[in-house]
Formats: sequence, structure tokens, C-alpha cells
Amino acid sequence: MSELEEALVGESAHVSPEHILEGLGDSVVNRKIAGAPHTIYEELWHIIFWLEMSLDWIAGAETPYPAKPEEAFPWKPENQRESWGQLSQRFFRGIEEAAAIARDPERLNEVVRCTSRPGQPVRTMTVREQLESLAAHDAYHFGRIVLLRQLCGAWPPDAGGFTW
Repeated sequence: MSELEEALVGESAHVSPEHILEGLGDSVVNRKIAGAPHTIYEELWHIIFWLEMSLDWIAGAETPYPAKPEEAFPWKPENQRESWGQLSQRFFRGIEEAAAIARDPERLNEVVRCTSRPGQPVRTMTVREQLESLAAHDAYHFGRIVLLRQLCGAWPPDAGGFTW
């Protein structure tokens, strides 16, 4: 497994997403923590928002960049209709698609157009750069999920995880 694929689905810089999301139920993922801006559910929804946006860009679809930051979180009630299980499965399907792209060396140097914040010019980057950006984004938000799990007393998962 390449380091890029490992950063997306493995344990490159942190516990794998599979283990970070392991063993969570509705009572934990929807729990509001004082001082935390988002729940675990909302953090994963946000991760998927950008995962799907990245996959769109890689596929050549110029999906528009959100006009406001809150649009990249499930601020509308209809965006919270998926069960935790459905949301998790949607993440795993998407991240496996991203990992499959990372395994294809011929695709990694392709240039893709990535829309930008409103009023900014469209950016271009290679597929590799887009996947690296996605992996960094995911690592940040999975770190937040781990912290939320710790605050809920739901860390480490049964599969184990770093406790520092």
C-alpha cells in the first residue's frame, strides 16, 4: 500500500478511519459536547461532503464550492436524515474509491480543475495533490472525532487506539 493510500484508509498518521468510527451508536454520535461546535455525526458528514466534492473534481465534474462554511456541514434538517450506519457506509464507499484512485499511478499526475471560494479563480492541481489535500483534511477532522469520543468516554474503540 502506498503512503498516499495509507493516509486515506490506513494508519499512516493516526488510527485508521475504520477504527475511529468503530462501535459508535446514535447516543454518542449525536451528543452535543459543551464548547464543541459539532457532533461526531456532523464531523463525519463534513468529511463526506469534501470527500464527494474531491471525487467529483477528480471525475471532471466542477461541483461548486460552498458559498458559506456552514454549507459544508449538515445545517439543514434534511441533511441529517441518514442513520449513522448509512452515513458511515457512505464514507467507506467513497474513501475506498479514493484509495483505488491512489493505487492507479497513471491517474495521479492528471490535472483536475477544482472550484474555489466564490470570487476566486478556479484552481488546478494533480489528482495526487487533490488526494493529499483530502487525506490532510480527513486527518484533521478524524482528530476532532477522536477528541469528541474521548470527551464522551468512548475512546479507545475495542480494536484499540492511541490514548495519548
